[in-house]
Amino acid sequence: MQFVTYTSQQQVAYITLNRPQKRNALNFEVVAELKQAFEHAKNDTNAKVVVLNAQGDAFCAGADLAYLEELQQNSFEENLADSNHLKELFLQIYTLPKVVIAAIQGHAIAGGSGLATVCDFAFAKPSAKFGYTEVRIGFIPAIVMVFLVRKLGEQKAKNLLLTGRLITAQEAMEAGMITAVTENLEADVNKFARMLLTKNSGQSMGLTKQMLARVQAMPVHEALNYAARQNAEARATDDCKKGIAAFLNKETITW
Repeated sequence: MQFVTYTSQQQVAYITLNRPQKRNALNFEVVAELKQAFEHAKNDTNAKVVVLNAQGDAFCAGADLAYLEELQQNSFEENLADSNHLKELFLQIYTLPKVVIAAIQGHAIAGGSGLATVCDFAFAKPSAKFGYTEVRIGFIPAIVMVFLVRKLGEQKAKNLLLTGRLITAQEAMEAGMITAVTENLEADVNKFARMLLTKNSGQSMGLTKQMLARVQAMPVHEALNYAARQNAEARATDDCKKGIAAFLNKETITW
């Protein structure tokens, strides 16, 4: 891949945006490579947790504006296909059966904030800024809106999406958009990843994440029936049997 790198070590997959000269801006090829990397992470039996990070000063500056200008020459059908391309990436990350942690070393703007939104956890350096700035260039934050409303609620999402203002990492954390602000980004992300790996069942985290994505769109009775089925199925998994046996025998579980 040209714009994204993939490495895996100690059960953690690292997907790295590697287009620093363009502030890791998104175009068709970058999105395609991210989709390829996350599909690889999904099937990587050596990885239980995924970290999304970036090279350079910016985490991701959003859509490549030169690319957006090119798209203005497209037909509606061509633009819809391109929009679906980004939608598929966001949904892929949001529903990936492995926990995804964003390590945000620099500004995450527009589509970059979108990437942070769809990750399960996000750690950022204090100097990083966030913003859904689409309305300031006559565009709309259409796809990320679906995920941001779920994450923050309507009023907080309105405050960010309709103003297009930039906010600090501290403000993003206080709003519930990201998990933590830290100067020791790499160390703290790796520490958090290791906590998940050693304390929790990867299978259980994956199933829980996928349930969280689904139940919010269901009527309450349908959601409860779905939850009951998932509960029953989980009891028969190897991880559940292993975990309960270890608990009853007062043994330390090695996940």
